[in-house]
Amino acid sequence: MAGPTLLFASNIDDPAPWQALFARERPDVTFRVFPDIGDPAEITHALVWRIPDGVLASLPNLKAVFSLGAGIDQIIRDPAFPRATPLFRLVDGGLREQMTEYALYGVLHWHRNMGRYAEQQARGEWHMLEAIHPSQRTVGVMGLGVFGSDIAAKLVMLGFNVVGWSRTAKEIAGVESFVGEAGLDAFLARSEILVNILPLTDETRGILGAKLFERLPGAGALVHLGRGGHLVEADLVAALDAGRLDWAMLDVFPTEPLPAESPLWAHPRVFVTPHIAAQPVSAAAESAIIGNFNRFERGEEPPGRVDLAVGY
Repeated sequence: MAGPTLLFASNIDDPAPWQALFARERPDVTFRVFPDIGDPAEITHALVWRIPDGVLASLPNLKAVFSLGAGIDQIIRDPAFPRATPLFRLVDGGLREQMTEYALYGVLHWHRNMGRYAEQQARGEWHMLEAIHPSQRTVGVMGLGVFGSDIAAKLVMLGFNVVGWSRTAKEIAGVESFVGEAGLDAFLARSEILVNILPLTDETRGILGAKLFERLPGAGALVHLGRGGHLVEADLVAALDAGRLDWAMLDVFPTEPLPAESPLWAHPRVFVTPHIAAQPVSAAAESAIIGNFNRFERGEEPPGRVDLAVGY
């Protein structure tokens, strides 16, 4: 009896480390790299970041799809995605630590005036700016799942006032929690620095737009490492130009790579990074992926199963 056949597909990831991993840990698995599918009927599993619409639906014996990252909207945006096939996102795999590092860097960069000190250095100026104790600064974390909860907890450890907002109630020591649409206005009014780590759903698509920016305290900062579809770029530029926001650190965008003509590249109050807040090719990610594959094959339930009804 033939062993499993895995199809790898990504527009950003090198398949070589993953192929080597399966050759070492699961030599019984046939590893194929899209677009070299071979016989579609032989494919039993897929390891995917992004794949053209309709391909997964064309695999009649597909048993499970594993995402190469925490995000899955780039997979389920396919109108033909086989919704009866289990889909598992990468819950951790070293991503949590990287996400938290990125968020903390963004918060501290703005909190400690590092951008303005860089501007002063370029002008050869020696001038001390006002320092604010973290206990006098409130950071709002949108999304309190695995990543957001860790970010919020670490911010508490650094002495910040921390508020959190999520679809369902969460309890995190030292974090004041706000829930759902009813709690959003009060949450935003407190969020001098806003960290977005929400999943992308129909309800959160475009959430980082003019309506939200108008409800912030004003002249604060945005650290955006959620999903590209959250951001309305024109509204962000308008908020920055009007002083509703002072600074934004952005890792994900509606169109990636960020188009050369985007005004975000050259905006003096924007820090752009190329979707690197968490990069999954690491020993931890490899261990998580192969562990989830093996659990599924043993008939166990891997972590990170996506509920398509809510979108994450």
